[in-house]
Amino acid sequence: MSVLKPSSAALQSAAATIRSGGVVIMPTETVYGLACNATDAEAVQHVFEIKGRPADNPLIVHIADVSQLKQVAESWPPLAEKLAERFWPGPLTLVLPRHPSVPKETTGGLDTVAVRIPSHPIALELIRLADCPVAAPSANLFMGLSPTNLNMIDPAIEIDVEVMLDGGPCEIGLESTVVDLTDETPRILRPGGVSRAQIQAVVGRPLGSLPPSFVRKSPGMMHRHYAPDARVVLVDEAPDGEAALVFGETSNSLHIRMPNEPSAYGARLYAALQAADSRADSVIFVEQPPDSADWEAVNDRLQKASAEPEF
Repeated sequence: MSVLKPSSAALQSAAATIRSGGVVIMPTETVYGLACNATDAEAVQHVFEIKGRPADNPLIVHIADVSQLKQVAESWPPLAEKLAERFWPGPLTLVLPRHPSVPKETTGGLDTVAVRIPSHPIALELIRLADCPVAAPSANLFMGLSPTNLNMIDPAIEIDVEVMLDGGPCEIGLESTVVDLTDETPRILRPGGVSRAQIQAVVGRPLGSLPPSFVRKSPGMMHRHYAPDARVVLVDEAPDGEAALVFGETSNSLHIRMPNEPSAYGARLYAALQAADSRADSVIFVEQPPDSADWEAVNDRLQKASAEPEF
């Protein structure tokens, strides 16, 4: 496995790896991803095996420009065009009807496909050079913390990867917002780097909520996800002498001070949880952020990280 700075030669090599059915770790503005040819069922299955990911959990397909949509989506509704014009490239994923060229291995067996154009220049150039849609779930073991820098990537992931592209820290640090456009009412399946208010401003009406029973058309919809090894407990005030993420001044070396602004908090969250995990005996206490709309994505990740495992 080679760790490469994103030179022209390195990007050409990584693109050739993807074209030949291999797997590359690439940076995006959200998190680092395990990138492979989204239309190559065998390569996609290898990514599922590397992550230990259930086969019914869809992957997000990344494209370099809107012209590639015809390879991915069967139809392109007017609302999708409006949202893409406003938020692409960027951390917004749209769920659309699947094009037959995308194997169901990529979509978790569904007739829908999740697709976005990332804004990270390295990811965009890699996809252009690979000349194919690229599936790129987070480069972590299933349910673990998504890496926002190369140092966070689990050695168990690196073993099965041919190339790692070093793009530095991820700017946003939380996964993309996913909006389902395949039902009559558009709805957010996973909050992320684009806020509900921003999307509703384009849609022109409130987004639908998830029904009690729903099909997982997107990653990030599991009960528990984005979790460190230690148990995460949400509290109003973190106790002294315990590993914790806190607002305000830290009282000891086990506390990690977090920003009071949601986007800055989100950018630091996964790295902070990993650092706290290295200090914790068995529990990480996290001071609960405000229960307000601008903290929706952060609170979603903390709720999933603190959820009890399902057996």
